[in-house]
Amino acid sequence: MTKYEIDSSETQYQPGSNDTVMANILDIIDVIEMNDIEAILLTKLYEKYFTTNTPEADNFSFENISTWHRQWLGNVYKWAGKIRNVDMGKGGFQFASPLQIGRCIDLFETEYLSQFKHLPNMNQEELISYLARSHIEFILIHPFREGNGRMSRLLMDSICNKAGFGLLDYSLWDKNKDFYIASIQAGVSHDYQHMERLVRDILAG
Repeated sequence: MTKYEIDSSETQYQPGSNDTVMANILDIIDVIEMNDIEAILLTKLYEKYFTTNTPEADNFSFENISTWHRQWLGNVYKWAGKIRNVDMGKGGFQFASPLQIGRCIDLFETEYLSQFKHLPNMNQEELISYLARSHIEFILIHPFREGNGRMSRLLMDSICNKAGFGLLDYSLWDKNKDFYIASIQAGVSHDYQHMERLVRDILAG
């Protein structure tokens, strides 16, 4: 398959699921069952990543995130860990075109992931700005077919852990989902103040 050919599994639903569950290796047709499996596997990934004594690397790239995605969903979906090949949008705006994702990832690595080694030296306000901007940009790229929100939170947790703050509690974001979505939309115009407010609230908690 060439770089821009569409993997049909990215566009198909599991037969018998009434178009509620994406085509999967486990032949699951119930959306609740699939949500439970994804949650369990994500917990296992967190445990693997955050309970080892291995120091977090200074050199961090998008390949690390792709590896997380593959470790998380590799036994569920054929496209796990692979760059999205279909157009997607949500909340009235489009995510990055599949033809542009590669360029967007390169910029994301240059502007944000390359700073990973400097995280322990950032003060709290610098970290808040970094988290808000990088989170918005990752969501707008939306590199994977599914699971981008959860990968973005794992990335934030990894950043905070590297910076010495530990893992975050996102329940406030979940309770204020409309404001969260509006904050992402504001980021399209490079207005990051609302996301910075959200990050500040959970970082302080």
